[in-house]
Amino acid sequence: MLHLLCNKKGMSMVEVLVAFLLTSVGIMAMLALQPTGWKTMAKADYVGRASGILYKTLEDNENLILNPCNSVTMGTTGPLSVKSSDQASVLPGDITYQVTTTTALDANSTSTQGVVDVTVNVSWPPLNSTGISETMVVARQEMFRYPTGCANVTPP
Repeated sequence: MLHLLCNKKGMSMVEVLVAFLLTSVGIMAMLALQPTGWKTMAKADYVGRASGILYKTLEDNENLILNPCNSVTMGTTGPLSVKSSDQASVLPGDITYQVTTTTALDANSTSTQGVVDVTVNVSWPPLNSTGISETMVVARQEMFRYPTGCANVTPP
């Protein structure tokens, strides 16, 4: 009876080693995922900055085309080098992007309608020479005429 009351054993050395082994395998698996996470984070950073430049360029072109007082030049401009900080000098962490803009008369319109397709491509060589691109269809609008009373410019 005395033997049953005093049989309070702790963890054995084998149990400790198994627990240590399982914990080590889990930590090693998490460390193996770290480089993949860094690459994914870097790619998301590049694409995020590129999309900001892309949509700013699209908006600038849209605003130019909407106003009947502005002349629009058809064709391709670029590639222009644009820094992600949008500053003249390079700042720490800046990325230089190549921006190409193409304006063309929309295939479904006539020259008197003034409907233009604007395609912008933003790439960041040497990491991604294809980049991302987007196309927007823009038509001239009288309500965007500025300054008031300006002469009509012939539609593109």
